[in-house]
Amino acid sequence: MKKQVIELFDNIWQQYLAVTPSADKVHQLLGSGNDLINDHVAYRTFNLEKVNIDKLAAQLLNLGYKECGQYNFEAKKLNAKHFEHQDDTLPKVFISELLVEEFSPEVQTIIKRIVAEVDDKAFEGSSFLFSGTHWDISYDEYKTLLNESEYAAWLAAWGYRANHFTVSINHLNDFECINKVNSLVKDGGFKLNSSGGEVKGSAQVFLEQSSTMADSIKVKFTDKEVEIPSCFYEFAKRYPMACGNIYTGFVAASADKIFESTNLQ
Repeated sequence: MKKQVIELFDNIWQQYLAVTPSADKVHQLLGSGNDLINDHVAYRTFNLEKVNIDKLAAQLLNLGYKECGQYNFEAKKLNAKHFEHQDDTLPKVFISELLVEEFSPEVQTIIKRIVAEVDDKAFEGSSFLFSGTHWDISYDEYKTLLNESEYAAWLAAWGYRANHFTVSINHLNDFECINKVNSLVKDGGFKLNSSGGEVKGSAQVFLEQSSTMADSIKVKFTDKEVEIPSCFYEFAKRYPMACGNIYTGFVAASADKIFESTNLQ
């Protein structure tokens, strides 16, 4: 089982690197490229039955994962859940879904059309988690989505892939402090997400997070090729709770700001 999960994340990582060239450079900065532990990966989807959180999670549950937390993002019109493997050396997975019914009829029509193009057979096995887009979309449709939801536009353009990977600061050999990690990343020429401050969260909520801003990569829409934000790299420092166990969940207020790492700069 563990071997299957490792193979899955190897595939997810390679797909992520293809549109996030900065990630490999950050990887080298923080640990010679060999000793980084991945805290979690994140996915975006829609709450339509065909592709909702539970549909994506089913592939993880089959590999030994279990649901461990639920979250709501009212302003961004999202729900989310996170999943952990029984083997705690494997990455956590955070999956969010857009509440499609809360958007304009025009946006709903676009989303329902592209989701309808997903073949049911695409969910056989675990490859859906690194399958990309299953639909065609025009740049005009992308802009229509972007006007109401950056999240929806990103998902329509990039499809099913890790939105980000996350370095576990707890497992770094040379760093214990998130501020030192941030300084090194910035000195390396990378821009950090400053929404809500460069560091989201605190030791008081048992989790500190920061992230780069997404790379810009060209996407071929049906009518033109345009450079848009792709994926980013996150950094997480976890703290022990009163019982002494390290906190393994997420903080909604912080995650809300991390979502903005894919905003247009």
